[in-house]
Amino acid sequence: MSDVFTKAKRSDVMSRIRSRGNKDTELALAKLLRRNKITGWRRHLEIRGRAVLLRGPNIRAARQHRPTFRVKPDFVFRQVRLALFVDGCFWHGCPKHATKPKNNRAFWQRKLSANKKRDRLVTRALRRTNWRVLRIWEHELAKKNEARLVKRIQSVMEFDTSPRPSPQKFAFSRRPSPAPAGEGHRSRRRG
Repeated sequence: MSDVFTKAKRSDVMSRIRSRGNKDTELALAKLLRRNKITGWRRHLEIRGRAVLLRGPNIRAARQHRPTFRVKPDFVFRQVRLALFVDGCFWHGCPKHATKPKNNRAFWQRKLSANKKRDRLVTRALRRTNWRVLRIWEHELAKKNEARLVKRIQSVMEFDTSPRPSPQKFAFSRRPSPAPAGEGHRSRRRG
């Protein structure tokens, strides 16, 4: 089956598809986060890191540093080190809803498999640098799935794997605690 558009018109149509600011994915998730009062996120914040490759039986001797990577997830929750990606069903190969174009199959096969490979690579690199990664499919943004999706996001944000000091050790009050009896302030002159 041939394309309904000319080659020039098809090129024009495809050039208008943006990787950012898509109202069906990113903007829908931003509205969902605001509606459910989930805060602390920024869009397209760049995460830089140095991925470490571990090889061989003696890991300490074989540690190699790869070049620095740069990733811009759709949403970044910096305080909890969560990178959230919203993947379109077609472009990232959703197992439920992905369709395979009938025209130019070889091209689309390469393109879509390269997208999936890049997604796996980005996820692996972020996880190796202690970031949590959450990938959400476009179809999960439907109104009927909203409660489940919000619960999923909140559970990932609350789950903390890194050891942190207990909050009691670093609790600050507005007034300093009184000094023990008999001790003065150190900066006072002594007579």
